[in-house]
Amino acid sequence: MNRPDAADESPAQGTPVANRSGQATHRPRTLAFIPIPIPTSIPIPIPTRAVVRHALLRWLVLALAVAVWQLVAGAHGSVYFPPPAEIARHAVDLWFSGPARHVFLTEAAVADILPSLGRMAAGFGIAAVAGIALGVAIGRSRRVYALCDPVLQFARAVPPPALVPVFVVIFDFGTPMQIASIVFSAVWPVLINTAEGARDTAPLRIEVAAVLRLTPAERLRFLILPSALPRIFAGLRLSLSLSLILMVFSELLPGSANGIGFTLTDAQSRSDLLTVWAALVLLGALGHLLNTALLAVEKRLVGKERTTTV
Repeated sequence: MNRPDAADESPAQGTPVANRSGQATHRPRTLAFIPIPIPTSIPIPIPTRAVVRHALLRWLVLALAVAVWQLVAGAHGSVYFPPPAEIARHAVDLWFSGPARHVFLTEAAVADILPSLGRMAAGFGIAAVAGIALGVAIGRSRRVYALCDPVLQFARAVPPPALVPVFVVIFDFGTPMQIASIVFSAVWPVLINTAEGARDTAPLRIEVAAVLRLTPAERLRFLILPSALPRIFAGLRLSLSLSLILMVFSELLPGSANGIGFTLTDAQSRSDLLTVWAALVLLGALGHLLNTALLAVEKRLVGKERTTTV
């Protein structure tokens, strides 16, 4: 008697065996159940060793630079190059030794730091809103973008300090002139990057939006802005740096009565080099903190894998 092929056997019949009478029967196949573990809690991601190592390396480089500065300045003993420990002590006494109910801010900090941050926030906010709105409007139409691109490139190439005399004539010395100079400097990176981001929206997504009959507001919310967000934040980070620079520059001009730039000019006129160094360190710390905060917002809204580096 010929043996049937294994391929002809039905999986439900199992393995053929011979009974007592010699006839072939099929032994039923038993199914093995494999237990599947069910997680009882959601795992919380922890930083990898590479991330921790990279962060420690960055802070180690900064600590080494400060240590070298301290050693060289202490050995040289020059009044023009004070050690960082003395600069930090002077900055704390000057700006951050106030009462706890005032968040440890002194009267000098209220008179110097807060007005500067207010002007910078106003100029950066106006530039961000205007740049995003105009950038989306220009970038949605290729024809409008082609017509406006030469004008945008020309306006971006004009140095903002060169327009200070024009702003003085229009606004006179004071806060309006300072905010106007910040806005003119900070608006172009946001506008151009937003227009580029809106222009680079995938054509397939636009066709899908047309098929779904999305309204212009829905296209803007669900299609154009999400596609342009990485470029928008790239422009915002550039504008933030320019806003800080123009904030200081506008406060160096005549007519300023407060601010970090005014503190620099006043300390230079009094040959108070320790205050000059403290103001410079304060500006660097403010720039780093603001850029870190904006980068955290970008990672939150855009995602870490799409975050741009400037």
